[in-house]
Parts: sequence; structure tokens; C-alpha cells
Amino acid sequence: MSYFSFAIQDDLFCYLWRGAGNNCNTYLFKSVLRGGFHALVDPGQAVNEMGETPFADLISALNRDEVDIQDVGLVINTHSHPDHCQANENLLAINKHTCVTLSREEDDFRHNLGKRMFSLLGMKLSHFEPLFYLKEGNLNLKDTRLTVISTPGHSPGSISLYSPQHRALLSGDVIFYGGMGRTDFPGCSLATLKQSIDRLSRLTVDYLLPGHMDIVAGKDKVERNFGLVKLLL
Repeated sequence: MSYFSFAIQDDLFCYLWRGAGNNCNTYLFKSVLRGGFHALVDPGQAVNEMGETPFADLISALNRDEVDIQDVGLVINTHSHPDHCQANENLLAINKHTCVTLSREEDDFRHNLGKRMFSLLGMKLSHFEPLFYLKEGNLNLKDTRLTVISTPGHSPGSISLYSPQHRALLSGDVIFYGGMGRTDFPGCSLATLKQSIDRLSRLTVDYLLPGHMDIVAGKDKVERNFGLVKLLL
């Protein structure tokens, strides 16, 4: 199985990518929208450089948890790199009522510098139109409040999500277990990434849910991980 899946709580599911090629982790807030619909964070790629089909594998992983992709009502993109958002297009093709969102800064990057970068790297740009743009502050769902935090550096309009009720931080490619997002792409900035990591380190976090690799569980472990990453910067 390409995804290792588990639930942190009844309404927060983790889908950690375990395939051979590149793809991101995906997270699901279950039944947090009106009508019992779900919010999905970073659906990943349709096809990666190894010829794997992460999105099809994600659908299978969701089905094992009794979640139907047709019931995803909102897709939140932490940033626009194809390994995080390429499958938006595929999801929208099979699920017409799904809404997609990301930050305005990231959408501008996607249509300009990002588009040229993806083309040079042989990556497929995902075609989708956001229904609305994410801004700093609270994103209020039915029974869940997510705090949207601007965290540029790995990408100009990257955002992270913090769930106070779960004490969970969805950090995209800002910070990982023992590392941070790369800063050698166009639009990246190591100095800005440092500032974003420092800002996130001030939150009370029991679960660090990154865009790649393993999660970090436990407040003490999360704090140590932030400390280690800061030493590497």
C-alpha cells in the first residue's frame, strides 16, 4: 500500500505517502462541513515521476477508512507545487461540487513564475480555479476552527494550518521531521523560511503533520524537532 493511514482523532485522518517516487502526505478533516462533507489538505499528484498513481491510491486509502472521495467538499492547498496539488484537477473532474482554495500569493506564483518553473522541470501544472483565497486568520468550518498562517519561504504563498482543538499543525513543506523544505527553487527564500519556522515554533503543538515524511507526536518531541531544525538553519 502506498499510503500509511491512521486517525489522530475521529475527525482528523493522516495519509502518509510510502511510495517509491515523490508525493506529499495528505490530511483529512472528516465531516467538518455542512452536510457531513469533508475537507482534504493537499491531494498530491495524479501520476509521479516513477509512474505511480498517488491519487488513485489515495482514493483506495480513503475507501478503507469508509470515506468516499465524492464527499470531499473542500480542498485546501498549502502551496502550488505539483506534488501537492496536481490531483486537484482529477478530483474536480469526478466531484463537481468540490471547492478548492489556496492563498492569493500562491495562485499568482502558480500562474507566472511557478508555471515556467514547472515546465522547465517537466512537471504538469494542475488546472483549477480557487473558489476563494485563504487569508491569515480563522477558517471556520462546521465544528472545527482552523487558523491559517502565512508561512512563505519554500514557496512565496505557502500557508500552514493550525487546529487548536487537536493541537495539530499542518506545516506543508515548511518544516519536516528533522528538516525543512528546500529553498533552491525559483520563488524560494531561506531567510524567509527561517522566519516562518520561528513563527510556527511559538505555537502549542502536540502533532506536527508535515507535507512529507513522518509526523511528530508529543509536545516535547515537537519542541525538540523545532530546536533541531533551527540549529540546521
